Amino acid sequence: MLIRLVVLRLNQAIFTLWAISFLLFLTLEVLPGDVATRVLGREATEASLAVLRERLRLDLPPLERYGIWLGGVLRGDLGQSLVSGRPVWDILAPKVANTLFLSVYAFLLYLPLALIPAILQAVWPNRAADHILSVITLILLSIPDFLLATLFLLAFSMTLNWFPAMAIVDQSSGFWDMVAATTMPALTLAIVMAVYAVRMLRDSLIEILRADHIRMATLRGLPVARIVWHHALPNALAPTLNVTALNIAYLVGGVVVVEKVFSYPGFGSLLVDMLQLRDLPVIEATVLLTAAVYIVANLIADIAAILLTPRLRDRA
Repeated sequence: MLIRLVVLRLNQAIFTLWAISFLLFLTLEVLPGDVATRVLGREATEASLAVLRERLRLDLPPLERYGIWLGGVLRGDLGQSLVSGRPVWDILAPKVANTLFLSVYAFLLYLPLALIPAILQAVWPNRAADHILSVITLILLSIPDFLLATLFLLAFSMTLNWFPAMAIVDQSSGFWDMVAATTMPALTLAIVMAVYAVRMLRDSLIEILRADHIRMATLRGLPVARIVWHHALPNALAPTLNVTALNIAYLVGGVVVVEKVFSYPGFGSLLVDMLQLRDLPVIEATVLLTAAVYIVANLIADIAAILLTPRLRDRA
């Protein structure tokens, strides 16, 4: 049954997240090396190192420290920053909000950029429009995200002066200020994601449009738009959903380069800064949150693929 399959996938997601949390803690805190020395530096005195070791509970066995940390995470307590002494969530919250806004904006741009070219290419395969769009897709596919972001800066900021060169926002920024500041980074991310989905969706649509039931619907005189949107597209979306899930995870945790190019104060930039400062509680919370988004995105993609594909739904 579908419910049993969903419960099974959910259990797998929970187990995967737990395994990631354990490996993350093992990598950052249990591997050889003194965390207190890495935080305070080589010039720290023994007294200050002893105080920090006691504060970080480094005198406890590793598994007990992991249990204390995991229990805090389950209660919503992510600990305190080693650098600023502030609660980790207070540091994460504004960065998460900024990246969430950018991610939603980029995803809204991603949908038409992925669907429209793929549908046009599938409806008119091996024609001029298909060849032109394929060439454009291949060109964009070969351009790294940092180079595409730089080209947008040169074109839309330096030359046309349509958007600000630096996507600087704060708590006082209004909605339209956020839109103006994030348009170029959102468009960059949307294009980077869409070029992968377009090629897969095009091939899936072409294969499904050649199926017998689609040919029968065409012979019955159904409009092309109805055939594509109601019959072909739902079945073609199943393999593309996995790519979309990876793109969603990329939006949350992999936008470091784009955020750095546009000086956007988001989630990815925070992770880079904390790695440089070796702020372990913030790094652990950031990586764990990114892993959770990745797992949830794949879980939703799997469930959506089953619901959208009659063959998989009947099998479930």
